[in-house]
Amino acid sequence: MHATGRTVHPNEQSRQRPSPSFPLRRVSRALWAAALVFGVVTSTHAAGTLKPVNSALQAIQIQDHHLGVVINNGFAITTVNQTFFNPNAQDLEALYSFPVPKSASLSEVTIMLGEKTIHGEVLPKGKARKVYEEERDKGNESGLAEKKGYQQFEFAVSPVKARSTAVIQFVYYQPLDIDTGVGRYVYPLEEGGTDDPAAQSFWTRNDQVEQSLTAEIELKSAWPVADVRLPGLENSAAIEKIGEGHYRARLEQKSARLNRDLVFYYRLADNLPGRVEVIPYRADPGKPGTFMMVVTPGIDLQPLDRGADYVFVLDLSGSMSGKLHTLADGVSRTLGELKPQDRFRIITFANSAQSLCGGWTAANPEDVAGAITKVKGLQVAGGTNMHAGLRMALNDLDDDRATSIVLVTDAVTNTGVVAPKAFHKLMSQHDVRVFGFLMGNSANWPLMRTVCSASGGFYAGVSNSDDIIGQIMLAKSKVTFECLHDADLRITGVKTHGTNDGAIGKVYRGQQLVIMGRYNKPGTATVTLKARLTGEDKTYTTTFDFPKINKDNPELERLWAMTRIEHLEHQRDVGLMEDKEVRSAVQGLGVDYQLVTDETSMLVLADDAFARHGVERRNRQRLAVEHQAQAARRTAPITNYRVDRKKPAFSVPTPSIGGGALGPVGGLSMVGMGVVMLVGMLSRKEDREAS
Repeated sequence: MHATGRTVHPNEQSRQRPSPSFPLRRVSRALWAAALVFGVVTSTHAAGTLKPVNSALQAIQIQDHHLGVVINNGFAITTVNQTFFNPNAQDLEALYSFPVPKSASLSEVTIMLGEKTIHGEVLPKGKARKVYEEERDKGNESGLAEKKGYQQFEFAVSPVKARSTAVIQFVYYQPLDIDTGVGRYVYPLEEGGTDDPAAQSFWTRNDQVEQSLTAEIELKSAWPVADVRLPGLENSAAIEKIGEGHYRARLEQKSARLNRDLVFYYRLADNLPGRVEVIPYRADPGKPGTFMMVVTPGIDLQPLDRGADYVFVLDLSGSMSGKLHTLADGVSRTLGELKPQDRFRIITFANSAQSLCGGWTAANPEDVAGAITKVKGLQVAGGTNMHAGLRMALNDLDDDRATSIVLVTDAVTNTGVVAPKAFHKLMSQHDVRVFGFLMGNSANWPLMRTVCSASGGFYAGVSNSDDIIGQIMLAKSKVTFECLHDADLRITGVKTHGTNDGAIGKVYRGQQLVIMGRYNKPGTATVTLKARLTGEDKTYTTTFDFPKINKDNPELERLWAMTRIEHLEHQRDVGLMEDKEVRSAVQGLGVDYQLVTDETSMLVLADDAFARHGVERRNRQRLAVEHQAQAARRTAPITNYRVDRKKPAFSVPTPSIGGGALGPVGGLSMVGMGVVMLVGMLSRKEDREAS
């Protein structure tokens, strides 16, 4: 949906050695790309096809764009099918890219070139590229999918015939969290601004869909759903309730532009029980099983009445240009919600850090109004020296008051200290929690993870199609209520491995705990969550059975492997593992579970080409199992995976938005679901109308 590449000019032909089977097609090769945007991202990572400025070639056209999403018990399956048309008189090699959604497992790539369909297999990165270039240079249909850090996937496709179409389909799996009873899925399309300025000046972008854009989102929840919503699309999306917890939303537009995110919200019913759910997968009794455990605490956490200190740390670097309005509006409204006994400071950073209001400021109406005026007058410029901003935020802390840092940034650091290990060291030295809000999909979420995990905080992604005040107010509700301290979750009775359980630290109001892992043998297990609450030791426990066989959710294997990869990379970022060791382990997991990673790529070839190169068809085998399970789930009743019905782990309901997790926000229209968090694409317009 967005392009990047280069034209091979005629005078370059003499430097190339044409293959007999591909004699003249390389004379005028051009690269193009299409990028999906998760939230707010770079111009070469936004939706649309690109061509070089001043190029005689026409941009690749997007004829059709079709999106299919199924959200079922903790994870989403996203299928994107796009038809591109090459209007030029020569064949093209194509590069297609889209930003990497957090924790997404790219599982499938299919390319249809004329009457030929080719599929993908994951290999070590160097080998995959070598084979692709060899096949491409022979003129054979071929493709390659590579991961470029946390920012984007890139697909190379060759050849795209002159005045012909190419169809690309890709599928990725993604875990979804529930926060205070609200689920959120984002399909990325909007342009942001974190890209290299040289790239921005080199390319022109076409985000027009010439024919049709369709989307279908199916929600299958084992728990009652109070409402669903697609903000900004109320008049064009058709939402159907199929049954309890089962909804389908459809959207169709003609001649649409791919320039705004599609955000889908669903809110669970109030007063649902605290619970433990375990989704298992084990296809072979001779091999380990995989599981996803979701713990939704039901704990009577009381509000904290004493005043608190808040430090707002705001990114004013040039990459925040398209996001500054969202930042300023959210922070201004949040300042207006502070209590008189609260205090605040505002730190801004670009090339360096500055204090906007001096030292600690009491949250009285006059000083809040003055701070809001300053925030709304902020301008962006310069680089991203986030380390300097956090260092200044950690000055002058009061040990007698609870302090929280609200960090709003894309975290794409390029000035000053940039090493993740240094951020981890800085935040580990202070008893302060960072609540991070990542502006955009190509935002540096691994660095934000490092900052927040070191401080015992949390982070969330924010798109311009969100209302950032909803996210910040959810954070404020967590800070202003008690939380569990020194939380530790263990599974005993059945041997598990490769899990992310153990020491958790703090657990906040409305927060879910998601544990991925593997188990060797079936049997009865006990899960125990221990923590401290208001100085007392608390224990929450239940028992459940790991099954001998359960073939319903084979996608869990890839989701587990991606969790392990993220864990390994985090260990490296904080200095606990060597880079070489991590890279080797990531490559092994990528090949074994057929995941595109920084060390592995997906090679897309015809069946005979795979045989010629001796490539084992691991992904074909894995996809056959996954497709079979998906077909069975399509018509099956929704499965509830709660395992603590007979022996509940928690005694009170879970908190929810509808149950009063957030107080009313003055001056903000409670649209649709009656909650500030859910004001989406039209939030800025509705806010103006409400005021």
